[in-house]
Amino acid sequence: MTHYYELYRRSSIGQALTDSLDELIKNAQITPQLAMKVLLQFDKSIAESLENKVKHKATFKAGHLHTYRFCDEVWTFIIKNPNFKLEHDSLPVDKIKIVACNSKKPGEAENKS
Repeated sequence: MTHYYELYRRSSIGQALTDSLDELIKNAQITPQLAMKVLLQFDKSIAESLENKVKHKATFKAGHLHTYRFCDEVWTFIIKNPNFKLEHDSLPVDKIKIVACNSKKPGEAENKS
């Protein structure tokens, strides 16, 4: 069984899905096992959609690296005052959180050539 990162469960759409599933479980409309299957499918679908369907790229000029962490093969960076460039627009923001994972899916063997 292929595993996918659960990163996007903390996004607004992932949180909305989780809240809805919790309510369905609370009202005995679905089982917790079915809710887990839905979340696993969400993890897979969002990862594949982002990999295959997103065509635009953004670049940014870093402001100040506020925090960085490496835990369980995942890097997390918090950058204050970055400036994004999206095609023809520039977008300053207060802060961003970047989470970077290994390109191999969890549990996937490394290709040693």
